[in-house]
Amino acid sequence: MRTVLLLGAGVLFAACVPNTSQEVAMGNDYAQQIERELPIVRDPEIVRYINVLGDSIARVVDDRSLTWHFNVVDQGDINAFAVPGGHIYVNRGLIEKSTNMSELAGVIGHEIAHVTQRHSMKQMAAAQRANAGLSIGCILAPSVCQGAAGAGVQVLAQAGFAKFSRDDETEADRFGVKYVTRSGIDPRGMPSMFRILLAERQTNPSGVEGFFASHPIEESRIETTEEEIAKLDKIVLSSLSRDSPAFQAFKRRLASLPRTPARR
Repeated sequence: MRTVLLLGAGVLFAACVPNTSQEVAMGNDYAQQIERELPIVRDPEIVRYINVLGDSIARVVDDRSLTWHFNVVDQGDINAFAVPGGHIYVNRGLIEKSTNMSELAGVIGHEIAHVTQRHSMKQMAAAQRANAGLSIGCILAPSVCQGAAGAGVQVLAQAGFAKFSRDDETEADRFGVKYVTRSGIDPRGMPSMFRILLAERQTNPSGVEGFFASHPIEESRIETTEEEIAKLDKIVLSSLSRDSPAFQAFKRRLASLPRTPARR
């Protein structure tokens, strides 16, 4: 999937991968911009559940002791993304398409993997080494370009985040399977969610247009996750959680909330 590439002024011209403190500072700044521009669900029950689920995965895989934040974006299109430093966003539309807890957990595990493997930080350093310079700064950190901040954040947050390489996507898929398994959740939710998204593209292509633009799903990605799952002990796999009453209550609660009106 995808992680926001944020270029802070202090590291804009550095040709090395930012350290953790720089990554966290950049991520926090950009998350503030995102949450000013995008409609975030603030209902306490929704906030509590998405953070309990996300933390249950992140706390068993994060070796940098990041402070993780999980948010539901009140938009009906299917999408999810991560900001460096530990901010994960999942669109309401994706949650509505999830049929069980493990499918949503698989998406979150994948996004966590992009952060733990520092894909956006590495890609940022590579872009700088290629002399991308201020043009990339304006695209990825609109605040460095006068007059571009508000509109730029909205565009980026909805459709313009980084497109990762096939290798990065594959790595995030493989780690995502490991992460949800380690947290006690059935990893078969990940290929199951991929199949739901592929079916949605056939019946409602506009609803997943943004998702497929930045994290295309191919049969090979389903195969990759199923190959990882096949390595697991069948006894262990049978003991993992696929769904829960709490998840279904979370979905019902979300469905009961009025939608944020679209901006004009």
